[in-house]
Amino acid sequence: MISLGPLLLESPFILAPMAGITDSPFRRMMKRRKAAMVVSELISATGVHYTCKHTLEMFDFHTEEHPVGIQLFGADCDYLCKAAQHAEEKGADFIDLNLGCSVPKVVKKGGGAALACNIDKLAHILSSLVKAVHIPVSIKIRTGWDETRRNAIDIVKLAADAGIAWVAVHGRTSVQAYTGVADWDFIKEIKDKSPLPIIGNGDITTAEKAMQRLKESGVDAVMIGRACAHNPFIFEQSFHLWQGESYSPSMQDYLKLLQEHRVCIEEEYTPGRALVFSKKFLCGYTSGFSGSRKFRDDAFHTEDMDLLWKNAFEFFESRSWENR
Repeated sequence: MISLGPLLLESPFILAPMAGITDSPFRRMMKRRKAAMVVSELISATGVHYTCKHTLEMFDFHTEEHPVGIQLFGADCDYLCKAAQHAEEKGADFIDLNLGCSVPKVVKKGGGAALACNIDKLAHILSSLVKAVHIPVSIKIRTGWDETRRNAIDIVKLAADAGIAWVAVHGRTSVQAYTGVADWDFIKEIKDKSPLPIIGNGDITTAEKAMQRLKESGVDAVMIGRACAHNPFIFEQSFHLWQGESYSPSMQDYLKLLQEHRVCIEEEYTPGRALVFSKKFLCGYTSGFSGSRKFRDDAFHTEDMDLLWKNAFEFFESRSWENR
């Protein structure tokens, strides 16, 4: 077992929060495939304050997702505390504050990466959040705003003083977004100087890379993001590798995944939204396989749910069987 603050995890491999990706159905798929912990998409504290229906729906999750965190963003301390309390009431295991998002509409209002630049305000918000709830509060940060302002180590120390339970660090600056290469040497430096557990994040594309980063950086856990949308078995592969074993998904594994994911999507969404989400995830799952471009083209023009999923099943049934 892995200790992360007060939480005990089955392994050190955690699903990263991703806008438009880590909805409840996908979190369930990853949890069933050995993700030790899952986190929601980032949720607006302002949306909670104004009781936005779509925002409030994002707090919903299934029992099997535990341990599950709700990631919040915003710049208003009262709004953030109320949203955190709402998440606690819904049964979340922890609150995660987003301090790394550099999307203009978030930064312009002082949230995400902008809040990480405002140390005095951040200190007040962190201590207030910790006092507002009885569950752990964590933060997710970048190495800094840009190469000249890499303040991650200072923020980790600030977080420790405020009572934050752990910190997830993406190894890029906010200005970089997802360009360039994640700086794992700096993540290691942060871990070496941190009084808190550190989760490392960035450029973990394979199970082998997950194990390499875990060992070389000394972090307490690693967070896997975009790679799992293309390889939904990366957590299972990482878990087996961590145990000194190996695992390669078979055709039957993919077919089982499709069966389960369709059920969860149709339970979660209206028919129109279910079709949109189905296309998104199926195009991700088929990526990297031969014939994936044709599948994506066909999926884009398919408006029939049954036909879309029928084509997906046939796609995987027709593989030779191949590994990517």
